[in-house]
Amino acid sequence: MTADPGEMSFLAHLEELRWRLIKSIASVLIVSIVAYFFSDRLLEWLTSPISEVYFMGPTEAFSVRIKISLFAGLIVSVPIILYQAWRFVAPGLYAHEVWIAIPLVLSATVFFLGGAAFCYLVVLPVGMKFLMGFGTEKLRPLIAVDRYISFVTWMMLAFGAVFELPIASFILGRIGLISSSALRRGRRYALVTILVVAAFITPSPDAFSQLMLAGPLYLLYEVSILIVRLTGVRG
Repeated sequence: MTADPGEMSFLAHLEELRWRLIKSIASVLIVSIVAYFFSDRLLEWLTSPISEVYFMGPTEAFSVRIKISLFAGLIVSVPIILYQAWRFVAPGLYAHEVWIAIPLVLSATVFFLGGAAFCYLVVLPVGMKFLMGFGTEKLRPLIAVDRYISFVTWMMLAFGAVFELPIASFILGRIGLISSSALRRGRRYALVTILVVAAFITPSPDAFSQLMLAGPLYLLYEVSILIVRLTGVRG
């Protein structure tokens, strides 16, 4: 019995996707294992915006090191993950599209790491100083290390993700799904959406953290308008 060519193509596509996912996960795990041996330094680095953190249970200090190692593995593996994604879609691209994809992957990596770095270098020091300022002589912070690390890593990942907005806008503009004029007309709706997204993805309910994410995200929206105007399909 002869196999259906379309079915074989689909199965081959799934097999290719499976191997790309395996390579991406393997990269995260390998880097995480290496990062574990530096987890003490990474913990000191991540907790530098505040004075002290505490662990509240016997296993918390160990689990935090595992969490930090996985976070480091994910951050360091971003270029490999994006490369695997590009290799997955590359066979279906034209030659000129492959040429665009290479700098696109590099740009996406830079934007993601730039967003995470902006969060750590700018947002966290200012944010922690602001939030700790609400303490009094009788109201003193006792910060659990697990909750703090979860807060920091989630914030850095969130900033890294939203900093990809210009890249996503470039892609959507190139294929004609969005236009700069439509983005300009949608500024009011975009602002509301940005505030909702910031409230949803920030790990704490305080308005300060949400505004610290919403502000850069709106600036990136304006940058996206310019990018789509310069590179998008002209109707």
